[in-house]
Parts: sequence; structure tokens; C-alpha cells
Amino acid sequence: MKIINGRTMMVGGLMLLLVAVAGFSMANDDVKTEKENLMKSFPNLKIDSFRESPLKGLYEITAGEQVFYFSPEGYLFFGEIWSKDGKNLTAEIREKVVADRINGLPLDKALKIGNGPKKVIEFTDPDCPYCRKVDDFLAKRTDVTRYVYFVPLRRIHPDAEKKARYILSQPDRGKAFHEVFTGQLDGKPIAIADGVQQQQLEEMEKIAAGIGVRGTPALWIEGAHVNGADIQRISGLLDKGKEVSKPQLH
Repeated sequence: MKIINGRTMMVGGLMLLLVAVAGFSMANDDVKTEKENLMKSFPNLKIDSFRESPLKGLYEITAGEQVFYFSPEGYLFFGEIWSKDGKNLTAEIREKVVADRINGLPLDKALKIGNGPKKVIEFTDPDCPYCRKVDDFLAKRTDVTRYVYFVPLRRIHPDAEKKARYILSQPDRGKAFHEVFTGQLDGKPIAIADGVQQQQLEEMEKIAAGIGVRGTPALWIEGAHVNGADIQRISGLLDKGKEVSKPQLH
């Protein structure tokens, strides 16, 4: 009887597993079908991912840093889904998408400054006063490695592009960076030929656009996003986890 019951239990478990696999396969088929319907309805739409959303009947789409939704009836929805406990599910997905992109950034394309244990990724403009404020703070720290991408805001800072290319063209980029960001070259002619380091600068701007950076400064400190010159938050993230040493009593 024990052996029979054991066999019965094994057969029952196998049937449940087969049902689960079949259900998973059908769900995948539904996603594939609806993705095909999406591309038929919007043939010029470029997307990164397509899957079921938390809201039954809608499918979640990511494209760049954008998150939006598709209905099987053929409609696109741009908006946010909130859970009943107050969580913005769309924002969470958006943050995850950006975080994944940050983790996959080509750091070899950035200007590296410092050799500290904490990683800071910066998108900056040489003539942005808030970017210079951030630099003034980070330049005093020895515990960071900075990966800098230039995003010159040409409309409001007409000399920013030339300054960025000047920094990238110098044999000692760290020194040139310091000169520019401390204002030593403001109002002075910058000797750099047209097109020098233009390709590298354009690569940096393309990387910035790929993760949705539209303004400067934008930073990721140990994976956490900081928008603007929020020195208090930057300091808090860098000092997070530090233990205050206590004197030992003997």
C-alpha cells in the first residue's frame, strides 16, 4: 500500500508539473502573438522588451527609458500603474531598466578620474555651474573613481562642446578637467582644431541619450541615481555603510 500510494503521489505530482508547463507554454504563446499584433499595428515602433503587465489584459513595453502598455484591441497606453498599497509599478520598472543600462555602460568610453573604491558615474557639462559644484565636492574626495561622460548643453553653454573636446584631447586629461571645471579657461580662447575628439564626444552623448539623460548633472553613485547637484544626497550615498570607529576600552 505504501508503494502504491507513493506511485500515486508521483503520478499526481507529474500531472501537476505537466499542467504548469502547458500553462507556461500557452502564456508564452499569448505574449508572442500579442507582440506580433503590436508590430502589425505599429510597424515603425522600436521596442526593447514585451511582456505581460501587472494589470491583466495589458502588455508592458520598454523602449529606451520609456515604459508603456499595449492592449490586444490595438491601443497603446502611456501612463503609470499603481498598486493598491501605493507602489508606482511603472516607475519601478523604469528604474530597473535604467539600472540595467547603467550596469552595462561602456566605462572605457568615459573619462576616468581617481582610483577610489566607490564608483561614481557622471554626465556633466563643462560650463554648467551645478556640474562644477558637484566637481568641487568630488574633487576633494579620495575614495571615489569617477567615470565622466560629457553632455554639452550647446543652447545655453555655447563653449561647452569645445571645452569638452579640449579636455579629451589633452595628454593629461585629469589636469585639463580641473582647469576647465575650476573656471581657469573661462573667457579665454581654447586652442583646439575643428573636429578633434568630436567622435568620442558624440559617443558620450549617444550613451547619455540611451539611458534618458536630458540634463546635467546626472549621477549614479554605487548604482543609486542622483539628479542635480544634491550634495547632501551625494555625500550620504558615498558615506553609506561607513562605520565610526570606537575607542577600545582596556
